[in-house]
Amino acid sequence: MAAAVSDRIATLSAGRGLVFGCDYNPEQWDRSVWPEDVRLMQAAGVGLVAINIFGWSSINPARGVWDFSALDEIIGLLHAAGIRINLGTGTASPAPWVTAAHPEILPVGEDGTVFQQGGRQGYCPSSPLFRAYAADVVTRVAERYGNHPAVALWHVSNELGCHNALCYCDTSAEAFRGWLRDRYDDIDALNRAWGTTFWSQRYSDFDDVRVPAQALSLRNPGQILDFQRFSSDEQLSLYRAEAAILRERSEVPVTTNFMVTAHIRNLDYWTWAGEMDLIANDHYLDRRLDDARGELSFAADLTRGLAQGAPWLLMETSTGAVNWQPYNLAKDRGELQRNVAAHVARGADGICFFQWRASTQGAEKYHTALVPHAGEDSAQWREVVELGGLLDRLGEIAGTEVVADAALLFSWESWWAVENEGRPSEALTYLGQVHAAHRALADAGITTDVVRPGGDLDGYRLLIVPALHLISDADAAAIATAVEHGATALITFFSGIVDEEDRVRTGGYPGAFRDLLGIRSEEFAPLLPDESVFLTDGTTGSVWSERLEVTDAEVVASFADGPSAGGPALTRRSAGAGEAWFAATQPDRIAYRDLMARLAGTAGVEAHPGANHDVEIVRRAGAAGSFLFIINHGETGVEISTTGHDLVTDAPATGFVPAGAVRIIKEDV
Repeated sequence: MAAAVSDRIATLSAGRGLVFGCDYNPEQWDRSVWPEDVRLMQAAGVGLVAINIFGWSSINPARGVWDFSALDEIIGLLHAAGIRINLGTGTASPAPWVTAAHPEILPVGEDGTVFQQGGRQGYCPSSPLFRAYAADVVTRVAERYGNHPAVALWHVSNELGCHNALCYCDTSAEAFRGWLRDRYDDIDALNRAWGTTFWSQRYSDFDDVRVPAQALSLRNPGQILDFQRFSSDEQLSLYRAEAAILRERSEVPVTTNFMVTAHIRNLDYWTWAGEMDLIANDHYLDRRLDDARGELSFAADLTRGLAQGAPWLLMETSTGAVNWQPYNLAKDRGELQRNVAAHVARGADGICFFQWRASTQGAEKYHTALVPHAGEDSAQWREVVELGGLLDRLGEIAGTEVVADAALLFSWESWWAVENEGRPSEALTYLGQVHAAHRALADAGITTDVVRPGGDLDGYRLLIVPALHLISDADAAAIATAVEHGATALITFFSGIVDEEDRVRTGGYPGAFRDLLGIRSEEFAPLLPDESVFLTDGTTGSVWSERLEVTDAEVVASFADGPSAGGPALTRRSAGAGEAWFAATQPDRIAYRDLMARLAGTAGVEAHPGANHDVEIVRRAGAAGSFLFIINHGETGVEISTTGHDLVTDAPATGFVPAGAVRIIKEDV
C-alpha cells in the first residue's frame, strides 16, 4: 500500500519528489491576472494547484445554465506551464439559486435555528435534493475533465462536515431512523443499547425516535453517541457518492481533505481512511491552545496513522495568520519553515497552502496566502520562494517512512463519549489527555505512531493508552495480548470504563483493564481546574485522582495529599513478557517526560539524544537513506551528535542547530 500511495504522490509532484502546491481561486480575479499568477507559480516552484473547490456558482450560475469557459481557460494555462491540477468537484457550497428554490435543503442547528444562505456548506448532508443537484455537478465536471492530462487528483467537496456535520432537521431525523434500523434490526436492541428504561425513554417503534436536539435536561448519552456516529457516516456517504461518479468516468486518484485538528471532532476518520486513494489533511496552527506546535505534531502523527504509515499530503496550511481565530497571530521568523519541517518529518510528502493569492473580498480576505496583499516585494513572498527551493532539495525523502517503535491509541468515539454530557469533570478533556501524553513522548525524544483501538499492534514495544474511555472487550483484549507478548503499556485514568454502547462496566474501575493492571477503583475523585496534588515520588499531578487499591500490582507512587491521599497514583504489573502501568492522575510535564523515558527504557525503545521540549527530533528512512529532522523551537542553539549532509544548508552537517532553525540531515551510513 505504501508504495502505491507513494507512486500517486510522485505523480502529483511531476517527478520532483515532494509536492509543493496551493489552492487557487481564479474566479476571484480578472482574467488578465491569470497569466501572471501562472508565471509566479513557476517562479516559486509550485507544482500542484487545487481549483474549482467552490466553483458551483461559477460553472452553474442558474438552473439549467452551465458555463465552463473560465475553467477551461485556467486549466489550459496551468497545463501549458506543466503544473498539475487537483480538481475540485465544485460541491463544497451550493449555488444560491439552489437553496433559494429549495429552502428545505438548509441545515438546522441543535436549537432549531435554520442556518441561512450566506456562509458556506449551507446544506443538510442528508438532503436527497442536495445530493441530486450535487451529483449533477460532479457528473458534468467529471465528464468534461476526467481524461484531461493535467488532472492528477480529484478533490471531493471540501472539508466535509466542517460546519454542517450535525444537522437536526426533519430530513436528518428520518435518515437517522433509517441508520438505526440498519444498526439494530429491532427496537428492543436499540432500547438495550441506549438504556431507555432510564427516565421513561423506552421506545415502541423506530418512528418515535428523534434526533437529540436541545432538551430541558441532560440527554440520553447513547442516543447522542449514535447520532454522532450517524452524522459521521452521512458525511462519508456524501464522499462515497461523489467518488463513485468520478471513478466511473476517470482513472485519476480520488480523495478529500480531512481536518485532523483540535477543533474538529465530529468525523471518525478511522472509518473514512480506507475510502481514500491517498490521505490528505488540512492543518492550521491553533493559537487558542497552550501548545499549538505540539498539537501540530500530534495531528501529523495521527494523519500518518490514518495513512497506515504511508506518505500523505498536507492539502492546506497557511504561510502566516489565519482569519477565523479570536486573535490571528503572524508567524515568527522561521516558524513557517519549522511548521513545514514538522509535517514532512512526520510523513507528509507534499505541502500545499490555502491559498495562492490573498483575497481582497470575502470572509477570508485577511487570511494569509503565498502571494500576500503586499505582492512580490515582501518578506513573505521571499520566504515562499525559499521554501519552494528547500522542498526541491528534499525530494529524495519522498517515499521514506517514519521510524517509530511506540504507538499511542486514539479513538474519535472515545473523544465523543468522554466529552458528552454528564461526565465526572469538565476539566477532563480527551484531547487534553492525548496531547499531554504525546507531548511527554516528544519531550523524551520518542517518536510515536498513532493507531486505532483494534489496530495492528505487532512490532510496537511501547503502547500509550490515554483516557481511552470507550473500548470494546475485543480491543481491550488485544492490548492485553500485546503486553503479554512483551510490550510495555501505560494506561491512564478514565480508560476502559464503558463498552461500545457507552455502558459502564461494573465491578470496579478501570473496567476493561482491571485485570491487566491488577488494580481496582471504587470512586473517581477528580480535581478542580486549578488544583494539584503531590505524589510520594516528589512529582505533582492535576486534573484527576481516584480511590484505588492494588489487587495484583506494585505501587510505584502514591498520592501524598488531596482527595485520594494515601492511595496509589502510579502502579506497575508484570503480565507475561511485558508490563502494564496505570497513572491515576496527569503528571506534571517534567514528570510525564521522565515517566515516558523510563517506560521507553523498560521497553527497549530508543530515544533521540538531545530531544527535549524545545528540540523536536524525528527520523524517516527508506531505500533513499536515513534522514534525521532536527527542529529547534527554542531561543538558544543546540548541539546534536550527527554526521551526514544537511539538506537545508546544502552543506556537511556540523551538529549545531541555531535557535529557531531546522536541520534535515541525510545521515552517513
